[in-house]
Amino acid sequence: MISRLDVSCDRICSYPGVSNVQQEQFIKPGDALSWYSLIVLEAAMQQLSNAGKMASEHDRAVLQAIFNPNTPFGDIPGLNQEEELIDDDSGFDTELLKQVKELEMRGVSAAEAGDLQAALQLFSQAIQILPQRASAYNNRAQALRLKGNTAGALEDLDRAISLSGGTGRTACQGLVQRGLLRRLACQDDEARADFEKAAALGSEFARQQAVALNPYAALCNKMLSEVINKLRNPVSETQ
Repeated sequence: MISRLDVSCDRICSYPGVSNVQQEQFIKPGDALSWYSLIVLEAAMQQLSNAGKMASEHDRAVLQAIFNPNTPFGDIPGLNQEEELIDDDSGFDTELLKQVKELEMRGVSAAEAGDLQAALQLFSQAIQILPQRASAYNNRAQALRLKGNTAGALEDLDRAISLSGGTGRTACQGLVQRGLLRRLACQDDEARADFEKAAALGSEFARQQAVALNPYAALCNKMLSEVINKLRNPVSETQ
């Protein structure tokens, strides 16, 4: 089980490519879904040392969440709502499809073992065989993120989402991952748009993120908190 990590925005800003993040709290204390975002973002943006090997059990757990989002991640709810989503592979040659799926499985295994370079090569091989299939781009994007190549990851995510036609499991995963990167870059409007699309595909996690980024919802929450505080600490009208 992954516990809530003691991670601050200052620590995030120390990672490569995150220097422009504003020094403000963008997660809610005690909100497991927001903490999940931070956990994924933290691991995704740092450059792993020792020739790309996973630095800790935490990194391996994040990889599992990235490559297998239907697998429970600690006790965080709402991450298995996409299990009924499937990708339409009917237009691809059966034998070639079998080859690329095998390459992707090997790529995921390599990444989980800490060999990100091998994972990237395997995903790239899958893309060369079936360049119009979205899944390998999405998987390669995650490996690129873990290598610290955010720009390359975004390019692959854009491609994966485009090829998927905005439907299916890969589209949902790609939108969530791109939304997380955009949120880290303080591109809240773009991030919210991605989360809303992923939520429409069935991702409860994305729905929670979209709500958290809704300025009207934030205003309502602030007003509600003020009302509750007044009820808890009433002030005499005569004072």
